[in-house]
Amino acid sequence: MTPEEKIERIKYNVDEVVTDEELTELIKNNPAPKVYVGYEPSGRIHMGHVLTVNKLLDCQKAGCEVIVLLADVHAYLNKKGTFEEVRKIADYNKRCFIALGLSEENTKFVLGSDYQLGPDYMLNVLKMSKTVTLNRATRSMDEVGRAMDNPMVSQLVYPIMQAIDIAMLDVDIAVGGTDQRKIHMLAREHLKDLGFKTPVCIHTPIISGFDGNKMSSSNDNFISVDDTAEDVASKIKKAYCKQGDIENNPIMELFKYHIFPRYDSITIEKPEKFGGNVTYNSYAELETAFADEKVHPMDLKSACVKYLNEILDPVRAVLL
Repeated sequence: MTPEEKIERIKYNVDEVVTDEELTELIKNNPAPKVYVGYEPSGRIHMGHVLTVNKLLDCQKAGCEVIVLLADVHAYLNKKGTFEEVRKIADYNKRCFIALGLSEENTKFVLGSDYQLGPDYMLNVLKMSKTVTLNRATRSMDEVGRAMDNPMVSQLVYPIMQAIDIAMLDVDIAVGGTDQRKIHMLAREHLKDLGFKTPVCIHTPIISGFDGNKMSSSNDNFISVDDTAEDVASKIKKAYCKQGDIENNPIMELFKYHIFPRYDSITIEKPEKFGGNVTYNSYAELETAFADEKVHPMDLKSACVKYLNEILDPVRAVLL
């Protein structure tokens, strides 16, 4: 790939790059920059998580070295369970990620507690804590913290630790959903004061659950990677998908962020009396057809079930 092709691949389907200029300079001067995502081991892996997995796969194709942080200490601080519970979930998460394409041969998996309890790490956390106000730490956790109307001190340490993760893992590019933006901006502003480099930050969208709200474990509106084929079909059948409506349409989002990134084309199957099967070679083609009401919601949902189950079959095979 040329540097321009690498940049295009890295920026595919993202909401924001902070900053474009820094990413361009990085890719032109570093053949294998380090990119990471940190995941709290706190529940089942759903399609919201898979969106950042897809981005890591894009980064691998662009020549990046990929690091996956299984952030067990963060999950513990954010009241997601005991250490024993969190570590058990971390192992499950790792197996899911490998089945989704992040093989151990080309991905570095790191357990947070393997280095986050060491003296160098903790000293840097304490140093950074001297430069961050309580108000700033609280605001940075607004979208990722649990019960932030009355936060624990541990939850205010969380964003500082995440910034130090970026430093200690020697990360060039930090990837996360848009809900991670405030924490990433905290890292960009404060790491340089401790003598560390400033990361490029890439933010992916937050996709909708089948009820139209943010997909999350706490909302119980998600499609999990270990759902059975029947579960996927049932959830897709119930999902909001109004004829011609693109906005906040979870089915269209699944095509845009999960199906088309893994398929060169998709086929909507229809009876001959309704025109027969139609193949679309890009998401843009499908979106235009659906907006023009040339694709019926039920036909769209049927295709979504088919392709989504094909994507998830390898995960089920590993976990069952």
